[in-house]
Amino acid sequence: MTMTLKAPYPLVFCFLLFAFSAKLGWVTADAAPSPVLDITGNKLQTGVDYYILPVIRGRGGGLTLASTSNKTSCPLDVVQEQHEVSNGLSLKFSPVNVTKGVVRVSTDLNIKFSATTICVQSTVWKLGKFDEQTGQWFVTSGGVEGNPGRQTTSNWFKIEKFGDDYKLVFCPTVCNFCKVICRDVGIFFQDEKRRLALSDVPFRAMFKKV
Repeated sequence: MTMTLKAPYPLVFCFLLFAFSAKLGWVTADAAPSPVLDITGNKLQTGVDYYILPVIRGRGGGLTLASTSNKTSCPLDVVQEQHEVSNGLSLKFSPVNVTKGVVRVSTDLNIKFSATTICVQSTVWKLGKFDEQTGQWFVTSGGVEGNPGRQTTSNWFKIEKFGDDYKLVFCPTVCNFCKVICRDVGIFFQDEKRRLALSDVPFRAMFKKV
């Protein structure tokens, strides 16, 4: 007499579920976020210089550093060039825990101008202190590159898709238990300066390789 051994029902069910999930790719690691593309359709690379330019023409040029009228000269603030023909200063992107490779959306990153200034502070972007006079959170320089954690939350920004374009966002996730502000980065007009600040109206950005 021949005996047929049957696998217990739960084992058969688990095997089928695993096979189905593997076919759909569920059992693989989470897919990496989409790469950020420059104006030529190429992927943004770490360690490479780019300009951040406005998508909408006729509303200023690229991004640069400048002193503003409501404070001393240092640290310099991140502003937009007044004239459309100016590309501003070139800069590099340094994603968290990535030294070389592709810059991806929704990823914490440092943004650093590739320039020397009269200020002793670094040219890494950071979110400055709340400005009570204007009621704004301005983007300034003097941030710390790398070293993700509670002490450096103000230094991390993200690039997000915004329709067919991109936008800059401040919403750091380098500290799991820190309370942070999450808002878009836009333009605040003050004393004929176009200052970068947290805003409900995002700055539509594109990236041009130097």
